[in-house]
Amino acid sequence: MSERIFILGVPFDKKTKQEILDILLNWLKEDKKRHIATPNPEFILEAQINSHFKEILNKTDLNIPDGIGILWASSYAQNPKLLRGIGLLISILFHQKSCKKILKERVSGADLMLDICEKVTNTPHKIFLLGAREEIAQKASENLLKHFPALKIVGAYEGNPDEKNLLEKINDSKADILFVAYGAPKQEIWIHENLPKLTHIKLAMGVGGTFDFIAKSKKRAPKFMRNIGLEWLFRLVQEPKRIKRIWNAVIKFPYTVMKKR
Repeated sequence: MSERIFILGVPFDKKTKQEILDILLNWLKEDKKRHIATPNPEFILEAQINSHFKEILNKTDLNIPDGIGILWASSYAQNPKLLRGIGLLISILFHQKSCKKILKERVSGADLMLDICEKVTNTPHKIFLLGAREEIAQKASENLLKHFPALKIVGAYEGNPDEKNLLEKINDSKADILFVAYGAPKQEIWIHENLPKLTHIKLAMGVGGTFDFIAKSKKRAPKFMRNIGLEWLFRLVQEPKRIKRIWNAVIKFPYTVMKKR
């Protein structure tokens, strides 16, 4: 287990994206099952009221900071003074380096999934895409193969977490990498409960709405907005109905972190 820090009881691994990729590629050489999670501020808030979810996040093999708010919280935790916390929040827009002293890099689930696919292209490793809305997984598979023609995708199925034959479908595919897009906390709970039953899977990771981005059913924020921590604003403009989720991530999460400290 790598060095971890805790934010409101949820652990995060202090690794850069390249270090994470190196770890994952080495894990694929081992005969062991690994659960990777990408907690963001919404995960943390859910974990405060969902003890089972929090317990699962404490048992994963790797927790990756998906969100600039997580980097802010890790830096604030080292010196939890109110004015410093507010200053760090402001610095997200103008001087993000001040938020990257503990956790060095935000690693989104979407970016990590694409990087994994790139790394395992032209290798024997097989991928199964599970979840999302009807036909989205299949469209995501098609688009991935346009970018990585030699990628081995052996299953793309929206599925239902309670479907009786779901585990059989995955096992029959002989995939060793599983991306699950049920959304949090459902995807993490499903992986935790079912990974031991999956015969060939070595890496399982929840990826939330990533299939929608790859399938291009939803547009992702431009890279410059992601880099400065404003992906939430782009998504709010795109989907005003997400206002409660945005409020939780941008307002409620920092408030909860500062209040708890």
